Amino acid sequence: MKTVTYTDDRNTEVPQTTMARSRIASLAAGVLYLITFLAIPAFAFYAPVRDPNYMVGPGPDNPVIFGGILEIIVALAGIGTAVALYPVVKRQGEAFALGFVGARTLEAATIFAGVVCLMTMVTLRQSGAGAQATVTGQALSAMYDWFHLGQDLIPAVNAVLLGSLLYRARLVPRVLPLLGFIGAPLLVANTIVLMFGISGPLSTLTTLGVLPIAVWEFSLGVWLVIKGFNPTAITAEFDNMESSR
Repeated sequence: MKTVTYTDDRNTEVPQTTMARSRIASLAAGVLYLITFLAIPAFAFYAPVRDPNYMVGPGPDNPVIFGGILEIIVALAGIGTAVALYPVVKRQGEAFALGFVGARTLEAATIFAGVVCLMTMVTLRQSGAGAQATVTGQALSAMYDWFHLGQDLIPAVNAVLLGSLLYRARLVPRVLPLLGFIGAPLLVANTIVLMFGISGPLSTLTTLGVLPIAVWEFSLGVWLVIKGFNPTAITAEFDNMESSR
């Protein structure tokens, strides 16, 4: 088997295939993390369904459909990040790694449910449901907003689960998961404020609290694409695997 030598404080030979697979995993996860930020412009396409008269109006529908497609891509990319990272991080803690996959899947499910609400509104309007569907449309719009509870809360769970694994193994600079640890409680606080319908300075403060989580996920995506996992951490992981045999 071909090997490639990485030197830190020791001389360790790691199979080239191991390093290549870890790089592929980091690149795939990084690209998918960056794709999840496509959800940001999706909200601009939903302006038509926010109109109280949308159900009895002429549309348009295409922006709503396009926004739905973007969110579907985001949901699939979210699951993809967990699938790409799982083979690497499971060696640091399989329970946390499985929890991360499950949380990412649940988050994606809430996105799909929200898109279904909007597509139902489009279908009702196109079928000529008329004024009697106005209340139904308002209910579906409200359901879409509350399905975002998944995107408002679950990223905090993801930050704790994945951040713990990355921090423990030093697979990425520790400042990155620290951003997630800082952002997780702030995101939970923001979700609680949202659920109670609190407005004013507290609402503004907690809304700003979502930024650390966003910075954590975006920075992680960029780092994984450009730098990948720390070769020293991969080497140490390989040594542990060899010594346990």
